Amino acid sequence: MYSKNSFLFFILFICIKVQAQTDSIKSDSLLLLQIQNEMQQQQTPPPQQRVGASANPDISVIGDFQGLYRSYGTHNADALLNEAELSVQSVVDPYARADFFYSVGEDRLTGRFSGAIEEGYLSTLSLPAHLQLKAGRFKQAVGRVNPTHAHALPFIDLPDAYVNFFGEEGLKGDGLSLTWLLPNHTFFQELTIEASSVAESPSFERSNKNNYLYLAHLKNFWDLSANATIELGLSAITGENLVKKTTNIGALDLTYKWKPIRYNTYKSVTFQNELYYSQAMLDSTKVNALGFYSMLSVQVAERLFLAGRFDYSNNPYSVKFVQESGSLTLGWHATEFQKIELEGKYTTMNQGLMENSYEKKFVMAYLRWIFVIGTHGAHTY
Repeated sequence: MYSKNSFLFFILFICIKVQAQTDSIKSDSLLLLQIQNEMQQQQTPPPQQRVGASANPDISVIGDFQGLYRSYGTHNADALLNEAELSVQSVVDPYARADFFYSVGEDRLTGRFSGAIEEGYLSTLSLPAHLQLKAGRFKQAVGRVNPTHAHALPFIDLPDAYVNFFGEEGLKGDGLSLTWLLPNHTFFQELTIEASSVAESPSFERSNKNNYLYLAHLKNFWDLSANATIELGLSAITGENLVKKTTNIGALDLTYKWKPIRYNTYKSVTFQNELYYSQAMLDSTKVNALGFYSMLSVQVAERLFLAGRFDYSNNPYSVKFVQESGSLTLGWHATEFQKIELEGKYTTMNQGLMENSYEKKFVMAYLRWIFVIGTHGAHTY
């Protein structure tokens, strides 16, 4: 009797053990299946999150506050929000990216604000043969100053020759720009060809006919050493001028940069030069005018920069007009998002300009405070 009961208890114990193991296996299987589902959910985002890079563009706002003094006129001191620039930039898809810059500026005479699209263009990312096509409104690829937004320049006022030939807003327009990275294995070479309906400037006018502004720019760049580089740019521009004739401009830019690897945070030197030679066809005459500037910028401390510049310029329609200036700019760069600059400039002219017809020697002083919020891309080297 005892052995029979023992046998029954033994059979019951085996059945309970098997059932427990079965339940444990089922529980482990369910747990494993749950973990696998969670991993798949983490690896595969929900449908509403599967979007392109263009859904999250880089957005920034750049403020340019200025104070100025000039030694002529009755209202010779002022302070103003010179410009607020909104930039929206993003990769559209693997084939293109878009860049838009909307600028609002304050008129120094009236104090009124007006806004416009400074640049808005689409650039290709995957053309063959090292080609890139740009379409829209953009700054023309001439020299070093024109393609650069004003807040990124190492001086506050623009060079006299640049303003006299291209205007305060510079040379920009709506059209196409094709860039080709030349297959040169010795040094960097880039050729840019542009055709556009240019906005008005002292040298060129937006044509009512099919007369577009055509530009070619060849950029040459050499590494002289691990610490120094030199860049040489050659530009040719032709377009319709203010009297419905043709103006041709040849431009040259030369930039030397020294930035030692060991002390790159504290020391640097930039020697930058641009020259413009203009040939304007008028009704009965031809005017050959010249303008250039030369700038030396030295980094004297980690956040402190000192830039001196000399300007010389004719008027594109008068070789008899001569304007010469010397300026000195001290810039303190708190971070890449904020800088304060102070500039003094002395100018002499042999003829008065429209705004100061009687003054041929004058002094100007500028204070500029630049601040950036949002994503801020790197500036052109």
